[in-house]
Amino acid sequence: MMTPMDQGNVITPGDLILVYLDVKRQYLVEAAEKLNLSSDLGNMDLGEVIGRPFGYVGETHLGKKYYCLKPSTADLMFKVKRRTTIVYPKDVGYVLVETAIGPGSRVIDVGTGSGALAMVLAKFVAPDGMVFSYERREEFIENAKCNIERAGCLQNVKFHCRDVAIEGFTEQAIDAVFLDVAEPWAVVLKAADALKGGHYLVSWSPNVEQVKRTVEVLRENQFIRVRVSEILEREILVRQQGVRPKERGITHTAYLVRAQKIVPQSGK
Repeated sequence: MMTPMDQGNVITPGDLILVYLDVKRQYLVEAAEKLNLSSDLGNMDLGEVIGRPFGYVGETHLGKKYYCLKPSTADLMFKVKRRTTIVYPKDVGYVLVETAIGPGSRVIDVGTGSGALAMVLAKFVAPDGMVFSYERREEFIENAKCNIERAGCLQNVKFHCRDVAIEGFTEQAIDAVFLDVAEPWAVVLKAADALKGGHYLVSWSPNVEQVKRTVEVLRENQFIRVRVSEILEREILVRQQGVRPKERGITHTAYLVRAQKIVPQSGK
C-alpha cells in the first residue's frame, strides 16, 4: 500500500528505472506495461512495477529480490550508448560548481561525443536554459541525440556539426564553454569571442602536454585565474570484517583546466 509520501513518486510508462539486484547487476530500463528482464539470478516481470512507487522491491522467478530505484545523473551518464569515452561524474561535478551556471544559463559543449556531458549540462540549465553542442562527426551527433532524448533532456540541447577551431561559434553572450577535444588550445580564441566577460572556460585533457599548451594560450589571450586540477576517487568498503579502501579506484581520467575571461579596456 502506498503512503502519502509516495504520491507523485509513482512509476509510469516511459519512466527510466534503475533495476538493482546487486553491485554487478544493475540495469537502466524504460518502464512499459509488458516488459521482461532476464538475469542469471532470475527473470523479472517489470510490467508489475507500473503504478508502484520508486523504491519498490520485487522478486525474480528464482526468489532473488530486485529494487526499482530512481537513476542518478551518474547512472544516466554511464548507461549511455557510447561511441567515445565520456567525462566522468567526479570531474563533471567539480567543474560545475567551479562555474556560475544554473537554470537559464546558455552554455557551449565542444566535442559532443556520446552526449553524456551535454545531458548533464542540460539538466543544470533547465527549464529555460540551452546547451549548444558542437561536434565534427554527424554520426556522433545522431547517437548523442538518442542518448539525451532517452534522458528527457533533448529540448534543452541544440546540436551543430561544425569544426569550431576553424569556423567558430554561432552564439554570443555565453555563460560557459566546456571543451572535450584533443586540441583545446585551438578553440580558446573562438571561446573568448563567444563568452561573456568574467565568465568561464573549462577544458578536459588526459595528457600534461595538452594542459601546458592550453594554459599558455589562455594566459596570452583574455583569460585570468587559470587553474589546473586532478580529481581522484576511491571507494570505501564497509563490511562486517572491517572497513578499508577498495583496492582499485577511479584515478586519473583527465586534467581539469578552468579560467575566466577578462575584457581589457580599449587602448590598454
